[in-house]
Amino acid sequence: MTEDSLNNKTPYQDLTIGGNIYTAGNAKEFKTGNWRSETPVYYEDKCKQCGLCFPVCPEDAIPVSKEGLRTDFDFDACKGCGVCAKVCPFHAIEMH
Repeated sequence: MTEDSLNNKTPYQDLTIGGNIYTAGNAKEFKTGNWRSETPVYYEDKCKQCGLCFPVCPEDAIPVSKEGLRTDFDFDACKGCGVCAKVCPFHAIEMH
């Protein structure tokens, strides 16, 4: 069940206890991006497309094109952990 399918008519038996999410890597399914207290800002002009950021993202919130180039963040999935900013040697990602 996704967040989009929940509404005021959803039986309480279909809800998870306390809104718990029981499996990893499903932020896109639940749109947990609004949990963030910090937001990553991507500076495309500083990015060297080294590929260090997207493998460390725990929620796969850094899209990569078919050509292997990263694009801006998927803010529906990004929780603002800042791991991507820490691994970027070119300071192409800053947390705000």
